[in-house]
Order: sequence, then C-alpha cells, then structure tokens
Amino acid sequence: MSRFLISIIYIIIVGTSVFARGGSGETTDYSFRDCEGSLTPYPEITELAGYPDSLTPVFINHVGRHGSRFPASDAHCRSLQKVLRRATELGTITPLGCRLNELNDEIIRRSAGKWGALDSLGEAEQSGIAGRLLQSYRELFSNQGEVIAISSHSPRSIASAEAFISGLGDADSPMHFTLFSGKEYDSIVRPFDYFKSFPEYLKSNRWHPPYSGYFKHNAPSAPIRRALGKNYPFKNDAEARDLSLIEYYVLAGCSAMSMPNPMEEFFTSEEANALWSCFNLRQYLQRSESVISSLPVEIAAPLLKNIIQINDCVTSEGYLRIKEDDKLRAILRFGHGETILPLVGLMRLPGCRYLTDDFASVARNWHDFDIIPMAANVQFILFRAKDSGNYYCRILLNESPVRLHAEDSSSIYPWSSLREYLNSCLSIRQ
Repeated sequence: MSRFLISIIYIIIVGTSVFARGGSGETTDYSFRDCEGSLTPYPEITELAGYPDSLTPVFINHVGRHGSRFPASDAHCRSLQKVLRRATELGTITPLGCRLNELNDEIIRRSAGKWGALDSLGEAEQSGIAGRLLQSYRELFSNQGEVIAISSHSPRSIASAEAFISGLGDADSPMHFTLFSGKEYDSIVRPFDYFKSFPEYLKSNRWHPPYSGYFKHNAPSAPIRRALGKNYPFKNDAEARDLSLIEYYVLAGCSAMSMPNPMEEFFTSEEANALWSCFNLRQYLQRSESVISSLPVEIAAPLLKNIIQINDCVTSEGYLRIKEDDKLRAILRFGHGETILPLVGLMRLPGCRYLTDDFASVARNWHDFDIIPMAANVQFILFRAKDSGNYYCRILLNESPVRLHAEDSSSIYPWSSLREYLNSCLSIRQ
C-alpha cells in the first residue's frame, strides 16, 4: 500500500475519532489570568534553583521567547472595531458594548506605531531573567569571557536580546557580548518559517477537523451578543462564535501591553475558560506533537542538535573559545513561542507533550500559559564536578528545574545520560 494511501486512510480515521470524541470539552476552572494563555506575562519568580557546592557551572545554553509585547497586528482590533461601529450605527449596541468599544479604541491608540513591538514590561521580564541567571551563576560570569546572543529578524526578539544583555552585564562587566540577528539564523530561532513542509502543514486540512469540531461545540457566542445587542443582525451563530473569540484575543492581550486585565468585565469564568480552551487547542494542534502529526516538533531538531553539539564541544575541550584569550560562557537564542513549543515538545518535557485522540481532554493536560507565557525560556546549565571532572546538566523551563521522569531523585543529570536521552528524542524522527 502506498504511503499516500496510508496517509489518506489515517486522516479519515483521525477525523472520525475527532468528531466522535472531540465534542464538548472537559470543564476547566482556570483563573482569568491563566485564561490569557500564551499572551500571559512572565510569572513572578521568587526562588532561585540552587545546585550542590560540588559542581561548578561552566556553560549555559538559553533559548527564549520575546517578552511581553503590543498586539502582533491590528487585525483583530480592526475586526472588532468594525462590528462595534456597525452596532452603534444600527442602535443595537449595549452599554457593555460601548465600554468594549472604548477599550478597543484605547488599545488601538496605545499600539499605534508599536504593533508587535516589545513593551516596557517585556524589557523588564528579559532583564529580570538575565539578572537571576547572573545571580545564580555569578561564578561563571565573574571572569573575562564571551557571551553570544542570536536573535530572529523580528524587532521584538532583537529588543528582547538587547534587554537580556543589559540585565546580564554592565559597563564594569568582564563579559564581552555579541548580538547576531537576521534571517540567516531562522533555521535555529524561526524553524516554522525555515522548513517548507511546515507552512504546508498549517495550510493543510489535517489539523482543521478536530479544531473546527471542538470550536463549534465549545466556543460561546454569548459574549459578543451581550456587547452588540440582541437585535444585531449576525449572519449565523458561527459568526457570533468567531467574533467572541476575536473579542477574547483582544482582551487577553491587554496585560502584555501593561494594561489591566479586563476579561472579568466581559466574560464569565466559564466563557473565559471555554474561549481559552479553543485557542489552546489550536496551538496544541499547530505547534505540538499530536496523533495527527509529529511535524510541529520535528522542526526543532536543528536547534536541539545545535545545543547537544555545543555541550559536546564544551565537555570534550573543557571550554569553547571565540578569541584566543576569551572563553565562551553562554549562547543566548531569542525567538518566539513557536520556537519554544516545538523544542520542549521534541524533548518530551513533562507537561509539554500529550498524545490523545480525545481532543476535549487537551485543556486539562496541556497548558499554553504554563509552557509559553511571554518571555518563556529553556535553559541548559552545564556543570563540571570539582572532584571527578565529570560533566552534569540541568534543564530549566521558565526557570523551574525539570525532572524528566517523576521518579528521578534529582533534576541534575550526568551529561552522558542526558545526552543519550536527548539524542533518543531526535533518533525516532530521523
């Protein structure tokens, strides 16, 4: 049987199971803050991850998402503005709709000339992460050395790298920082653009059936109806559901541009959870491994290989040099949520990989707000044992140490065993 025919049969089977098992979602009761999803600002970190005195930090690989930002574009705000103005003209708009109109206009006003740009909050997030990195591993950064930062060509990623560097060093720092940015680094920090097969996957109908089926059964139309009025001439209920999701997305992004979270004013807790679950499922299907496809995580293979290779060079030579007298202390990479999700999914980090044909269960088991808040990051801290000279490595997700298996007694692993694990994540996809 040809691979093409097998694929067609698989899609039919998956599509059938979607509509059989992907109806009404499991009820969730996450906070309004959590329901901001991947638009949530970076969480407050109050505790640093310590490590034994017997270990010396020798190298850091950092992969980060840009920090909190203004809305990526004006598209959703303009769509919302259009229907609110029409409701005003028709005389159907409610007092709540008038309030929504004012807030939407305020978002447009604040974002003018800044669409997609890093907010001051995003700068603070990046410098804060860097400051804690410096505090935790001051021994590594106390001597002369080099730090390389690599950013995608996106201005908000470049600005994030600059803010991070600012938080990591000052005029008296012994470190020398070099920032590289541009499309030539896309295979590492923007793999979703680099791999031609991935845009084709996004355009295909492979992930649409489960998402559309779930959205139809779970997205409420009530929020936008309360705003536009009971006599507003919606084409159908599908249009009202679509507009409610647009309303959700506009409001969920307010905190990331340093505005108060207004969601409680416009949604019930049940509505906010339902709309978030739709947005969360879309990201799950597009950016994470699922029973439909492993392609969304396979695009992170070059990045993971790069990290492994660099750690191998450090452990084999004891250090890396950029210049004759300067050891390389860290490589910092700055991209997007779509950079982080494939990487952590490829590595099968706890909470980042969930396989099921019951897509209604995703909201309970896979959370974008935990994995990729604004400024999300993955850090690989390489240590050398003072007595044996052996190398160890710890992975942190959003500055929290990761235990690959629940039974593991420590989050710090011998590099040889962690290397074997990471290569096993790659090998099944080669």
